[in-house]
Amino acid sequence: MDKGRLEAFSDGVIAIIITIMVLELHVPHGAAWSDLVPLIPVFVSYILSFANVGIYWNNHHHMLQAVHHVNGTVLWANLHLLFWLSLMPFVTAWMGENHFASEPVMLYGFDLLMCAVAYTILAAVLLRLEGKDSEFARAVGNAAKERGSLIAYITAVVVALFAPVVSLAIYFAVAVVWFIPDRRIERTLGRSG
Repeated sequence: MDKGRLEAFSDGVIAIIITIMVLELHVPHGAAWSDLVPLIPVFVSYILSFANVGIYWNNHHHMLQAVHHVNGTVLWANLHLLFWLSLMPFVTAWMGENHFASEPVMLYGFDLLMCAVAYTILAAVLLRLEGKDSEFARAVGNAAKERGSLIAYITAVVVALFAPVVSLAIYFAVAVVWFIPDRRIERTLGRSG
């Protein structure tokens, strides 16, 4: 199957996710700078989530550039990723509105963990489809960043029980690691094309 519809659908869903997140930023009723202060946790949550959704969109785009076709298993694996990403507006709002309380921070981390698991599954399904000797296999490499992210998210979910601020720091750290563009796919595609 051609991958074009998968890319277009995924782009549309991700655009809607970002739109829903920004709609959760409610305008304060006052006109003073001090009226913005209560919104700081909501805005910080939005920044973190916007960065994470953007990172997934960017890496999803790069990953699909390295594959030649998709099948039904890839479609379902992609929907699995989109499902967890679609929960991002809810967990973002709950965490921000509750000023980084333990349970919302845990649920936020669980969603990040499940997004990472779903992305890993999608990559594995694409690897199986493309083959171990494919350009895609060379592009994704050893997946050390992916494994490290999974471990960090699991750690942060547990740590949120007693130190939600530390969990937030872990979530930001993982985002920073991924914000630095992953050039593996670009380098591989550049060599072959």
